[in-house]
Amino acid sequence: MNLDAMSIAQAVALMNAQDALAAAAVATQQHAIARAIELVVSALGGGGRLIYFGAGTSGRLGVLDAAECPPTFRTDPRMVQGVIAGGQAAMFAAQEGAEDRAEDGAAAADSNALGPSDVAMGIAAGGTTPFVHGALRRAAERGAKTIFMSCVQPVANEPAVDVIIRPLTGPEVITGSTRLKAGTATKLILNTISTLAMVQLGKVYENLMVDLKATNAKLRDRAGRIVATLTGLPPDQCAQLLDRADGHVKTAVVMHARNIDADAARRLLQSHAGRLREAMRDAVVRPK
Repeated sequence: MNLDAMSIAQAVALMNAQDALAAAAVATQQHAIARAIELVVSALGGGGRLIYFGAGTSGRLGVLDAAECPPTFRTDPRMVQGVIAGGQAAMFAAQEGAEDRAEDGAAAADSNALGPSDVAMGIAAGGTTPFVHGALRRAAERGAKTIFMSCVQPVANEPAVDVIIRPLTGPEVITGSTRLKAGTATKLILNTISTLAMVQLGKVYENLMVDLKATNAKLRDRAGRIVATLTGLPPDQCAQLLDRADGHVKTAVVMHARNIDADAARRLLQSHAGRLREAMRDAVVRPK
């Protein structure tokens, strides 16, 4: 209540203490988050999509999470998508009123052709966003699985969904500013869902981004270090291996461990649904 009268040091301490509550609130939702991941893995593994729907900060965080999947996990950009009320312009400037129309959310579900193979995840920190409610209701009508994330106690007329994730983050340091603790909790949950879904889909080996494809200098350096970690080869040989693998880490590692060419490595990976651990089961990956 006396935030405006605090010293900067006091205010920083207060916000840091409150931020810790966001992580604690997320921890209470582990079972629901795990169930959501199961739905997402089933959808993505069957060729479906995960589409986030949100408005304001919630919508921006959904778009952000979706945008980070292709460079991190080499996914098709259509696999994970973010839809924000008000469209692309709302990413950079508030579009007042865009969240107030449930019919716009329903239209967004229709325009994205949601169906039984997809998952729609609605993000509404304050629980009441009509755009999100409309999107989830239409998604369910179209046969998609549905997830609702809210940071408050149940509100009237919430949509019926398959999974509810409800981290109760409590009052914000600035009353009603859900870009704070609620936003932090949202980011943590989206990180967990998309990351662990990709792990389950074989896009991570140990804790390494092995589905990375080196398309720029930073990624070539990272890819080389991953290949070096898994093969024990010196940097110059890793670079040569990656060149022959068209920059794809998984392919390069299989080529080395199995002593096969890139086409054979790709076929082997394909036969194991892209899962490096299974493709490498009988091979020595890391030198002893």
